[in-house]
Amino acid sequence: MTVEIITIGDELLIGQVIDTNSAWMAKVLNDNGFQVIRKVAVGDDADDIKKAIGDARGKAPVVLVTGGLGPTRDDITLKTLCEYFDTSLRFSEEVYAHIERMFRERGYRMNELTRNQAMIPEKATVIQNQAGTAPCTWFEQDGRILVSMPGVPYEMKWLMENEIVPRLKKKFHQDIYIKHQTCRVSGIPEAALAIRLADFENNMPSFVKLAYLPQSGIIRLRLSAYSKDEKKAEETILALRKQLKDILKGHIIAEEDKNIEMIVGERLRSKGLTIGTAESCTGGSIAALLTSVPGSSDYFLGSVVSYANEVKRHVLGVSGSDLEQYGAVSRQVVEQMAQGALRILRCDYSIATSGIAGPDGGTPGKPVGTVWIAIANRNTVISGEYHFTTVREQNIQRTVNTSLLMLLDQL
Repeated sequence: MTVEIITIGDELLIGQVIDTNSAWMAKVLNDNGFQVIRKVAVGDDADDIKKAIGDARGKAPVVLVTGGLGPTRDDITLKTLCEYFDTSLRFSEEVYAHIERMFRERGYRMNELTRNQAMIPEKATVIQNQAGTAPCTWFEQDGRILVSMPGVPYEMKWLMENEIVPRLKKKFHQDIYIKHQTCRVSGIPEAALAIRLADFENNMPSFVKLAYLPQSGIIRLRLSAYSKDEKKAEETILALRKQLKDILKGHIIAEEDKNIEMIVGERLRSKGLTIGTAESCTGGSIAALLTSVPGSSDYFLGSVVSYANEVKRHVLGVSGSDLEQYGAVSRQVVEQMAQGALRILRCDYSIATSGIAGPDGGTPGKPVGTVWIAIANRNTVISGEYHFTTVREQNIQRTVNTSLLMLLDQL
């Protein structure tokens, strides 16, 4: 069953807000056997919204819309849907009671604008939004469904998981099963990986696809099977995964679609080890990534963000003469930073970074993108020099990923 997603809001088109809704929705839909064939973002313009809806309904039997359901003047989705489906708004006592209860529980006062959120289209089925005040509406016409949901991510997610997906699965019989299997690969460039897997890809069944998803030193390989036979899809994917594991031995860092911070955390926890960081050019980004994982307090002890040389010297114990002779971006300094973190944080392993993230600060000898990374434990310290890009954000991200990959090699 195919689905189109429409996200509404001027903020999406001017780059003020990043559309995370459609990405999350697409994953959930795909996990439940629905295929998203297109995602469209439109501004707060009635004609554009109606055109997008018409195009979407012409291509897919299910259209999911998010955004434009708030109480302010620029929230025009419901009014536009009324025009499209040739209906009018009516006041819903049920929706009003729900909004009133939520306002009372939050200590807010009702006003005319919030009361307007109880106006819903006559031809729509109302689905109560237990995560917020804007109602969800379900239109069904000519065998096709359009669902309008709030753009607030946690409200949309609650509705999708608890109401929309269960209703769609009950409504539509699945005749094609979709099975994905993703692994994470490192230590081999994308082009070289494609060459190595050429015979593997050529011999795959026609109902299976292989996708390459590169990300700062890590490549996600996704196998996708589309079959009317669920058992056949699962067995085929399992067999192909085993082949991939044999072909890419030594390069697969995870056989599941797990982020590197989760992989590192699991490895540390399983070995009963702890980690700390001493960060200069990454500004605490490694620490922030590691602690984004629930339960990371089991293995992450702390971080020293030593952006200034004074902090490197006075807190981490880096030699002042080495800083002067070799500079902050050097093997000597980054190794001392890692050893200082071990001493201060009393962790089993430490990561240290020092580099020139850019866009300024480079020299002929050390251009922008030059980074030193060190990994230390109580017995050894290893380090490496890397040359990334001239883009600051990319340099920071690649330093973070490379640091964690270096750590995994030591674990």
